[in-house]
Amino acid sequence: MAYILVHHKIEDYNKWKPVFDDNAGDRAKHGSTGGKAFRNADEPNDIFVLLEIGNVEEGKKFAQSDSLKEAMQKAGVISMPEVYFLEEAFSTKN
Repeated sequence: MAYILVHHKIEDYNKWKPVFDDNAGDRAKHGSTGGKAFRNADEPNDIFVLLEIGNVEEGKKFAQSDSLKEAMQKAGVISMPEVYFLEEAFSTKN
């Protein structure tokens, strides 16, 4: 399993969230099987998104896609996204 971790700042969560939701089909088209979003507890417009992806190559194609860039602009992303491509090393329950 591979993952994409994206960190960026947004103008307003209530503007960002519907655009993120509307982009689900594009994420799936690029191999995403789901994920989670996190908000910084001290700065709620500081967002982290962790997406499960089929493989790193698919993740890189998605991260470089014009459709993602357009969605981020529409959603009010105001910082340059930090994008990391991760492969799971292990998991734990505690």
